[in-house]
Amino acid sequence: MPTPTSRRLTALISGACLALLAGCGSSSDSGGDGKNSSSSDGSTTVPVVASTDVYGDIVKQIGGDKVDVTSIINDPDQDPHSYEVNTQNQLALSKAKVVIENGGGYDDFIDRMLKSSGSSPELINAVKISGRTAPKGGELNEHVWYDFPTVAGLADRIAAALGKADSAGAATFTKNAEAFKAKLNALKTKEADIKKAHGGEGIGITEPVPLYLTEASGLVNKTPDEFSEAIEEGDDVSPKILRETLALYSDKQVKALVYNAQTSGPQAEKVKAAASAAGIAVVPVTETLPEGKNYLSWMTANLDALANALDK
Repeated sequence: MPTPTSRRLTALISGACLALLAGCGSSSDSGGDGKNSSSSDGSTTVPVVASTDVYGDIVKQIGGDKVDVTSIINDPDQDPHSYEVNTQNQLALSKAKVVIENGGGYDDFIDRMLKSSGSSPELINAVKISGRTAPKGGELNEHVWYDFPTVAGLADRIAAALGKADSAGAATFTKNAEAFKAKLNALKTKEADIKKAHGGEGIGITEPVPLYLTEASGLVNKTPDEFSEAIEEGDDVSPKILRETLALYSDKQVKALVYNAQTSGPQAEKVKAAASAAGIAVVPVTETLPEGKNYLSWMTANLDALANALDK
């Protein structure tokens, strides 16, 4: 069953993908040439495409100067749900040796572009690595980059794929992946510290984006599913559910609102205003990298902001 994110993303990019099919059909040039790229110093690099700069950054941390990474969605002000692909995306994808997608309906445009290009790179799907599935009667939370065990598994998978594309660099990729995972362990420790201090405390959300992180931190989401699912789908929330959600803040049933700053609307803004009016901390999160951050510094900042909000 398509996720809410999938439905919005599909509707908004389908027209662009059809145009790409007409203008960028398979040819001897548009398919991958099976060779690594050359850098300015003459050394070879592995061409990699990531659906978002979150995954692109992780590849860079593992591949270093041995990879040439194109991140399709790379603007912190860009709503991933409304992204429209273009011919440059198609060209980069056709030349890639390794492609990283989120999966779970989040970035189906990757699969469609790969099909139209006729190329067959090593495809890595983060949701498949996670093993996460939709709960019975519910929707899959596809935002698995907020799940550190998934990201650790992804690092190993990326190192293996890069090593396959560049056997001379395989030992370096493995070493870099181990170093990256060691830093992930520090993030897990921060989650454990929050859980020790605040386990069982309630929070609110606008969308399910941060839930893997907040759940690992022992926090309980009090927001009605009907609210967060409607906001994610871009639908209106019923007056009854909106009242229930706003009461979480006016009645101070939660310690913080973890708010998706990248997508919003009138009802999400009402919740944010209610939290602020009640003196409840608002912790913004995003779906792509904030400017000046890499994956690890971004997640460190998210956890520090959450801990500070809960300590107030």
